[in-house]
Amino acid sequence: MAIYKTGNSVNPAAAEAGREIAAALGEVADIKMAFVYSGVQYDQKVLLEAVKKEMPGIPLIGNTSFTGVITPDGYISSDDGFAGIMAVAGDDVTIGVAGMPKAGDARSTGHAVAEKALAAAGRDDAPDYFYMVAPPGEEELYLKGISEVIGRVPFFGGSAADNAIAGEWLLFTDEMVTADGVAVAFFYTDKAFANKFTGAYRETANVGVITEIEGLRNLKKINGIPAVEQYRRWTGASAEDCSGGNLLAYSVCAPLGVKDPLGDLIAIRHPMNGNDADGSIDVGNNLAVGTAIIQMDGSVDELIASVGATLEELKAKIGGPIAGLHLVHCGGRRAGIDSRIEEVYDQIKRSVGDIPFITEFTFGEYGYEDDGRNTCGGLMLSFTAFGA
Repeated sequence: MAIYKTGNSVNPAAAEAGREIAAALGEVADIKMAFVYSGVQYDQKVLLEAVKKEMPGIPLIGNTSFTGVITPDGYISSDDGFAGIMAVAGDDVTIGVAGMPKAGDARSTGHAVAEKALAAAGRDDAPDYFYMVAPPGEEELYLKGISEVIGRVPFFGGSAADNAIAGEWLLFTDEMVTADGVAVAFFYTDKAFANKFTGAYRETANVGVITEIEGLRNLKKINGIPAVEQYRRWTGASAEDCSGGNLLAYSVCAPLGVKDPLGDLIAIRHPMNGNDADGSIDVGNNLAVGTAIIQMDGSVDELIASVGATLEELKAKIGGPIAGLHLVHCGGRRAGIDSRIEEVYDQIKRSVGDIPFITEFTFGEYGYEDDGRNTCGGLMLSFTAFGA
C-alpha cells in the first residue's frame, strides 16, 4: 500500500527546521524516499543533515523553492526560511535517487546521473516514470542525457528557484548540494501514475514564425522583425513594459507559447528580459527557428482558477483512487498571483480534500502529455498524482 505523508516548518534555524519536518512524518514505516523543498535563507547542508539524522538512510531529493511551499497545512512561508517534506512509503514501490554537479556538459551529466539512479534502484531496466530537478538554463539538455539511458519515460519536476531571481537557487539529494547539476528519482511500481502539464492560458489569434534566435533562448526576430516590436504590436505593451526585467512581470498574463507537433500541448515560453539594444527577448526555455510562436493570454483570476481546474483534469486522467500528489507551480505565476496565494491553497483543498500533497514554486516546469513526449516549459503547472 502506497503511503504519502507531509510536514513543514518555518523555524528560522535550519537545523531545527530540518528536525521539525522530519519529525512531522511520525512513525511511517518503510519510507523509500522524501521530497524536500526549502527557502534559500537556510544553509541547505545544515537543513539536510538534520533531516538525515531523523531519517537515517532515507534518500532525499529536492531544491530551493520560490518564497514558500504549500502543504495540507496551508501556504508555508517566512522571511526567515521555510521547509516542506513529502515522504513516499510502501512495499509496492522501488525508487532510485541520484544527483551530481555538472561534469563537463549538461547532456553527459544527465547520462551519468541516470546510470547512477539505475544502480541506486538496483535495476537495469527503465523506470515506470521519473522525477527531475535541475537549475534554470539547461533543463532540456539534462533531459536528453537521461533519455539516452532509459528512453522515453514519462517525467515530472521543476527547476530550482530562489526568492529574487538572483542565482541563489540550489538543488540537492541526501548526498550532495549544488547550484549547477541535476538530480533524479526513478520510480518502479505497478501503481497508477498521471501527470497533467499545462499553462492553462487562452490561445490568441496572434501567431508568428520564429525567424531568428541566438543560442537556444534569445528570441531575436518574429516574422522578420525584432521580437519586442512584434510582442508590443500583439499585446499593446509599452516600451517601458518591455524594457529589461519589466517584461518578466508584464508577460505573466501575456506569455508566448509553442505547440508540440501533435498539438496536444502548448509549452509556455516566458519572456524574461527585453533587450533595448537589439529588440530581442530572452526567454526561459529553448526555441527553434522556423516554428510558430503564439501569444497566450490569462488574467490573475484565471491563473488562480486554473489550479482547481487542472487538478480536476488530473483526477480524471488517473481514473482511480489517489494516494498522494506532487504539485509543481511556476514561481512566475505565483509572483503574479501575489497576495492572493491563499486562494491557490483553497483551490487545492477544495479539489483534493484530505489527499496528502506538496506544492513547490519553480523557475521551470517539466511534464508530458498523452503520447509521453517529455517537455520543459515556464509559467506552467505540472501536477502529478500517485495511485493508491
